[in-house]
Amino acid sequence: MAAEHQPREKALHELLSHHMVDIYVGSENTHWILHEKLLCAKSKFFNKIFYTKQVKGQFNSGSKTIGFPDEEDEPFRLFVGWLYSTRVPVPKEEKDLGDLFDLYLMGEKWQIASLIKDVLDTVRWWYRTTDTFPGLRRVQYVYANTDDDSPMRHLLVSSVARMLATRPDMPGHWDRALKKNGQLAVDILRAIQAWKVDPESIPDAREEAQKLEKEKVKVAEEAEKKQKGIPKNEIEENERNEEQDAGAAAGKDVESLANGDGKLTNGVSEHDDDETMVNSN
Repeated sequence: MAAEHQPREKALHELLSHHMVDIYVGSENTHWILHEKLLCAKSKFFNKIFYTKQVKGQFNSGSKTIGFPDEEDEPFRLFVGWLYSTRVPVPKEEKDLGDLFDLYLMGEKWQIASLIKDVLDTVRWWYRTTDTFPGLRRVQYVYANTDDDSPMRHLLVSSVARMLATRPDMPGHWDRALKKNGQLAVDILRAIQAWKVDPESIPDAREEAQKLEKEKVKVAEEAEKKQKGIPKNEIEENERNEEQDAGAAAGKDVESLANGDGKLTNGVSEHDDDETMVNSN
């Protein structure tokens, strides 16, 4: 079976026809006039609006005007810039990410796969080069406006999972957020599972529990011995016996020197070290 032919993506100049559409954005109804073919080539959403479903390639005879009163002016300006240049602006500060997230949400709502990819790459680049992680506010905003299969949601959750797993403690605001949002906590665990971490590198609480159990048994045995009048610990008893034996040996050494034997029972000769000699006079 022959491979399915992929249609060639048209060059920009081929999409800049004389057919235009009017778009009104935001509460102030900011007016934009954009090329209809360009919009429809990039977005399945706009393609459904401005083209009829019955006749492929024919323009819809209906209105060429659409409004987006809930969208903000700045993200839409970024969208228009991307539409004609396929470029996403590089953020200079963390606050610039706000407009990029809104731009990304436009990509999801308007079904523009290439815009979604470009914004994802830019956001990923920002967190990597600044060695930072998404803040709780950013994550909550994306969660409130995306579905479970959203690539941006997965990116933020995986980044947060790494941050929490490598910190020595749990930040208070994240602790409260995870208690309130069970789905976010579950998604973080799923992100960690996707790492395929070597089990040998993860602390095993079961082993620690076994150690504690052994300690409990040891304490119980010592308590039982004490009740029966047996020394608290056999090790301590042996230590006392060893001390007594050492003291007896030292007494024999002194006695041997006093009798003029000239040798110590511990193997130290009277000629080995003057400081170890015992004066018998």
